[in-house]
Amino acid sequence: MSKLYIVPTPIGNLDDITLRAIKVLGEADFILAEDTRTTSFLLKHLGIEKRLYAHHKFNEHATAASLAETIGEGRTVALVSDAGTPGISDPGFLLVRTCVEAGIEVETLPGATAFVPALVQSGFPCDRFCFEGFLPQKKGRSKRLEELRDETRTMIFYESPFRVVKCLEQLAETFGGERQASVSRELTKKFEQTVRGTLAELADHFRQHEPRGEFVIVVAGEPKAERRRTNRYAETCADPSRDDTRQEEEQ
Repeated sequence: MSKLYIVPTPIGNLDDITLRAIKVLGEADFILAEDTRTTSFLLKHLGIEKRLYAHHKFNEHATAASLAETIGEGRTVALVSDAGTPGISDPGFLLVRTCVEAGIEVETLPGATAFVPALVQSGFPCDRFCFEGFLPQKKGRSKRLEELRDETRTMIFYESPFRVVKCLEQLAETFGGERQASVSRELTKKFEQTVRGTLAELADHFRQHEPRGEFVIVVAGEPKAERRRTNRYAETCADPSRDDTRQEEEQ
């Protein structure tokens, strides 16, 4: 049967792998991995022996079509990234699109992704949010931040430890140093940490404490709009009969 499985893998704690993910990885004809060394370690931990092929941002444009053709010949293939869900700030989109266009079935397993726990434990409204992933490193970065200045939804950014201070400083400059935010790092790992405060306070914190690990920055939406949404959310929880449509009509 021709099928591409998108298989999330743990973002840190290997116990977060799902039973279904283990089953799919064990039954696939072969596995496409962002880094075969990282995936080999995971498979060894799971007791799975399977042929691995590299599929990453440097070769995905050149190989998506040929891989889809191979899958279309009757192969069952699993795609994994180094951590989390493929396609979410990781390779995967191009192959999925190519398979969909070729009429090949694609099935995505639920599982680990870094932004969900960071969002939920931030304390900001998560009924609606804006996932931005990694901001452009140079060209277009300032423009994108300006576009987000008045965003009313909670915003989520990924950042590396080498640029997290600069990113927080730029966010503070654009959104205002008093904008509330939450920074999570090393999620699910031994030294997991979430620090909350204003953007100015968080930038100062990580100037004084060397950033380590992968970071998820969660920023509150535009303050006045964020407070209105928080109040509406509280009203809905207090009276479930009040749906969003009725609330909008009453405003």
